[in-house]
Amino acid sequence: MQPFIEYVVKAVVEYPQDVSISQVERGGILVYQVRLHPEDIGRVIGKNGALINAIRSLAQAGAAKKGMRCAIEVLNELPQS
Repeated sequence: MQPFIEYVVKAVVEYPQDVSISQVERGGILVYQVRLHPEDIGRVIGKNGALINAIRSLAQAGAAKKGMRCAIEVLNELPQS
């Protein structure tokens, strides 16, 4: 799922080199934490959250096919180099 999320997010942002995705597990749910350049946060969220909700829906559908659950968080911080 992580390569899919990374592909979609990098296609939307102005600074793809600053995209960083980490994976943590919380209560049986895989949480993908997306870190972006501050100027790209609005691009990934979209109007009224439409884009991030679409990405979340696709990721959840893909995870459900594998019998898993996932979530995506957009963090308001720069990726660590």
